[in-house]
Amino acid sequence: MSAQAFLSIQHVDKAFSRGGVTNEVLKDVSLDVHEGEYISIIGHSGCGKSTLLNIVAGLTGVTKGVVFLEGKVVDEPGPDRAVVFQNHSLLPWLTCYENVALAVDKVFARSKTKAERRDWTMRQIELVNMAHAKDRRPSEISGGMKQRIGIARALAMQPKVLLLDEPFGALDALTRTHLQDQVMQIQTELKNTVLMITHDVDEAVLLSDRIVMMTNGPSARIGEILEVPLERPRKRLELVSDRTYIAARAAVLKFLYERHRFVEAA
Repeated sequence: MSAQAFLSIQHVDKAFSRGGVTNEVLKDVSLDVHEGEYISIIGHSGCGKSTLLNIVAGLTGVTKGVVFLEGKVVDEPGPDRAVVFQNHSLLPWLTCYENVALAVDKVFARSKTKAERRDWTMRQIELVNMAHAKDRRPSEISGGMKQRIGIARALAMQPKVLLLDEPFGALDALTRTHLQDQVMQIQTELKNTVLMITHDVDEAVLLSDRIVMMTNGPSARIGEILEVPLERPRKRLELVSDRTYIAARAAVLKFLYERHRFVEAA
């Protein structure tokens, strides 16, 4: 593992077998992530982005290779890695507060008193501006609000790595914009290490320190890694005409376009 890497993915292969047929999804994927870094993973459908995220989450095992987090092998789920899926996955019979409190009680039952856990739960809900809806159930709030609670629940576990699997993909453009800005603000404040899957080029450039571009599957690899040297905090409207932003966006679009042409020619 790199001496400076907080999270290290080393020579990971992943294949799935069914009915005697083996499908190799990932081939020799290696990536070092530093503490506090925001990494986006982008690529065409079927390139193994979510599989890679699930491997880091400990939800899927590797066929070959290894993942380290702070020098320890990742081979099972744990509270040091929290996942926010595109589908919020809230429990419908619990209120927003209770959904977040469930995670807090699970992780901090022995280290925080009941009063401390209550305060901690409310702090996370306030962080995503959902205190006004804490007593509502998921069926009583919008999709964007559900995702806010999903993010609050993940943050409440105080994870070392926050894993986001297209968290804004199912939202309308305006809600997506607001949540992107909110996640950017939270990450600036909390210095979370974030690994995010996205199909949205502008989202990747806006939020990321580096963008990992995957080749097409099967046997997908990391094709290119793009640095995004934009100062933080970032202001969306100011970036529209920023040369660095425009160049980064063009580089990602070029990579994806070339890969799309490759698929069409196959």
